[in-house]
Amino acid sequence: MTRILSLTFLILLASCSLPKVHKVIVQQGNIINQEMVDQLKPGMTKTQVAYIMGEPILKNTFDENRWDYMYTLEVPGVLRSNMRMSLFFDGEILGYFTGDLAPSDAAISN
Repeated sequence: MTRILSLTFLILLASCSLPKVHKVIVQQGNIINQEMVDQLKPGMTKTQVAYIMGEPILKNTFDENRWDYMYTLEVPGVLRSNMRMSLFFDGEILGYFTGDLAPSDAAISN
Protein backbone atom coordinates (compact mmCIF):
# COMPACT_ATOMS: atom_id res chain seq x y z
CA MET A 1 0.00 0.00 0.00
CA THR A 2 2.87 2.38 0.82
CA ARG A 3 4.40 1.76 -2.59
CA ILE A 4 1.15 2.62 -4.36
CA LEU A 5 0.75 5.85 -2.39
CA SER A 6 4.41 6.78 -2.99
CA LEU A 7 4.08 6.05 -6.70
CA THR A 8 0.83 8.04 -6.92
CA PHE A 9 2.45 10.95 -5.07
CA LEU A 10 5.47 10.94 -7.40
CA ILE A 11 3.25 10.85 -10.50
CA LEU A 12 1.14 13.75 -9.21
CA LEU A 13 4.25 15.72 -8.29
CA ALA A 14 5.82 15.15 -11.73
CA SER A 15 2.60 16.04 -13.54
CA CYS A 16 2.54 19.50 -11.94
CA SER A 17 5.50 20.58 -14.03
CA LEU A 18 4.30 19.10 -17.34
CA PRO A 19 1.54 21.44 -18.50
CA LYS A 20 2.62 24.91 -19.42
CA VAL A 21 0.36 27.88 -19.74
CA HIS A 22 0.01 28.97 -23.34
CA LYS A 23 1.03 32.60 -23.77
CA VAL A 24 -0.77 34.33 -26.58
CA ILE A 25 1.21 36.58 -28.90
CA VAL A 26 -0.86 39.71 -29.49
CA GLN A 27 -0.44 41.77 -32.67
CA GLN A 28 -2.61 44.81 -33.23
CA GLY A 29 -2.76 47.45 -35.93
CA ASN A 30 -0.91 47.73 -39.24
CA ILE A 31 2.45 46.02 -39.51
CA ILE A 32 5.13 48.68 -40.10
CA ASN A 33 8.61 47.63 -41.22
CA GLN A 34 11.71 49.25 -42.69
CA GLU A 35 11.05 47.92 -46.20
CA MET A 36 7.66 49.65 -46.29
CA VAL A 37 9.07 52.96 -45.04
CA ASP A 38 11.88 52.79 -47.63
CA GLN A 39 9.28 52.60 -50.41
CA LEU A 40 7.49 55.77 -49.30
CA LYS A 41 8.40 58.87 -51.31
CA PRO A 42 6.97 62.37 -51.14
CA GLY A 43 4.79 62.94 -54.20
CA MET A 44 3.04 59.54 -54.05
CA THR A 45 -0.75 59.46 -54.24
CA LYS A 46 -2.96 58.21 -51.41
CA THR A 47 -3.70 55.10 -53.50
CA GLN A 48 0.02 54.32 -53.90
CA VAL A 49 0.63 54.85 -50.18
CA ALA A 50 -2.32 52.59 -49.28
CA TYR A 51 -0.88 49.91 -51.59
CA ILE A 52 2.44 49.97 -49.69
CA MET A 53 1.25 50.59 -46.14
CA GLY A 54 -2.34 49.34 -46.20
CA GLU A 55 -5.28 51.43 -45.08
CA PRO A 56 -4.46 53.41 -41.94
CA ILE A 57 -5.77 52.30 -38.58
CA LEU A 58 -6.76 55.89 -37.86
CA LYS A 59 -7.97 58.51 -40.30
CA ASN A 60 -8.26 61.85 -38.57
CA THR A 61 -11.87 62.97 -39.02
CA PHE A 62 -10.86 66.60 -38.54
CA ASP A 63 -7.91 66.46 -40.94
CA GLU A 64 -8.30 64.20 -44.00
CA ASN A 65 -4.69 64.93 -44.93
CA ARG A 66 -3.24 62.97 -41.99
CA TRP A 67 -3.05 59.18 -41.78
CA ASP A 68 -1.82 57.48 -38.61
CA TYR A 69 -0.46 53.95 -38.47
CA MET A 70 0.12 52.06 -35.23
CA TYR A 71 1.44 48.57 -34.62
CA THR A 72 1.79 46.79 -31.29
CA LEU A 73 3.43 43.41 -30.76
CA GLU A 74 3.30 41.78 -27.33
CA VAL A 75 4.84 38.47 -26.36
CA PRO A 76 3.91 38.09 -22.66
CA GLY A 77 6.92 38.23 -20.39
CA VAL A 78 9.36 38.63 -23.28
CA LEU A 79 8.71 41.59 -25.57
CA ARG A 80 6.47 44.60 -26.04
CA SER A 81 7.01 46.68 -29.15
CA ASN A 82 5.14 49.76 -30.38
CA MET A 83 5.61 51.38 -33.79
CA ARG A 84 3.95 54.58 -34.99
CA MET A 85 3.91 56.45 -38.28
CA SER A 86 2.07 59.59 -39.30
CA LEU A 87 1.74 60.50 -42.98
CA PHE A 88 0.78 63.99 -44.08
CA PHE A 89 -0.74 64.75 -47.48
CA ASP A 90 -1.21 67.89 -49.54
CA GLY A 91 -4.58 67.01 -51.01
CA GLU A 92 -4.05 63.63 -52.67
CA ILE A 93 -0.20 63.79 -52.65
CA LEU A 94 2.11 62.60 -49.84
CA GLY A 95 3.97 65.60 -48.46
CA TYR A 96 6.03 64.09 -45.64
CA PHE A 97 5.91 61.47 -42.91
CA THR A 98 7.20 61.05 -39.37
CA GLY A 99 7.42 58.17 -36.96
CA ASP A 100 9.53 55.55 -35.27
CA LEU A 101 11.21 54.48 -38.54
CA ALA A 102 13.00 56.71 -41.05
CA PRO A 103 14.07 55.84 -44.61
CA SER A 104 17.36 53.96 -44.62
CA ASP A 105 20.47 55.43 -46.26
CA ALA A 106 20.06 53.11 -49.28
CA ALA A 107 16.50 54.36 -49.86
CA ILE A 108 17.57 58.02 -49.57
CA SER A 109 20.35 57.67 -52.18
CA ASN A 110 17.97 56.05 -54.75
